[in-house]
Amino acid sequence: MKRIITLFFMILALLSCFSLTAVGEPDVKGSKEHPLLTRMPDFYISGYKYNDYDSHKFIDQDKKQVVVEGSKYYIEYKLNKGATEPGELKIRRNIQDALKKIGGKVIFDDNFNKCSTIVVEKDGSETWIDVRSYNPMYRLTTITKKVMEQEVVATAEVMGNDINSTGHVSIYGIYFDTGKADIKPESDAAIAEIAKLLQNNPSLKVYVVGHTDSDGSFDLNMKLSRDRAEAVTRTLISKHGIASDRLKSHGVSSLAPVASNDTEEGKQKNRRVELVKQ
Repeated sequence: MKRIITLFFMILALLSCFSLTAVGEPDVKGSKEHPLLTRMPDFYISGYKYNDYDSHKFIDQDKKQVVVEGSKYYIEYKLNKGATEPGELKIRRNIQDALKKIGGKVIFDDNFNKCSTIVVEKDGSETWIDVRSYNPMYRLTTITKKVMEQEVVATAEVMGNDINSTGHVSIYGIYFDTGKADIKPESDAAIAEIAKLLQNNPSLKVYVVGHTDSDGSFDLNMKLSRDRAEAVTRTLISKHGIASDRLKSHGVSSLAPVASNDTEEGKQKNRRVELVKQ
């Protein structure tokens, strides 16, 4: 009888030990780790979202909100049941230290609001990480900056409306390799709409004006912007039958920006071709 009672209590003790052991929860379906970071021990992914292009407001070194655009990860982690809570500060410090080892810089850290902003420049890209830790959980929101690909081309009708109302129109969707004036095949749709605009308005004559960002030599950019404008003009004449006396090519380098050249997004907007009514 004593042996049975002893065995019973041994089983109870073992069961109590198992109940105190952390129970691993499954990650939410379709989720995965961020490419730059592994998770804290004993945490599982409870929320996950990825967008190829999105934005997020980060807090920068001046304690101001800055909007960053690019590929976006949102990952929420929760502590497994029965696991020891590490404390929110330990979570943030672990993430900061891991990112510092690959060149990351902590540009904002707030113990009161329990959040940090870290910026990592790696393999030619810049990733911003927003860490929010609320024990027993934490959240990562990251943006890897990139310029959005121009997938929508303005129609001839929209171009005509802009020229009639302002005397000029910016054309996006004409692509060149860096430092070159050879028009890439994916530019065909935009150039076809320019041709359609001119065909629908036989009396319209335009200056075709090339613009660059401020990277590189001003003189080289002046030549590059002119060469690109001439390439567009030649294509309109040779492939679409537009009379040469209706087109005049010019280049203005970086003299007429429409956005700041301090950001990749601004530079992308400044690299353009414009049609200006003669």
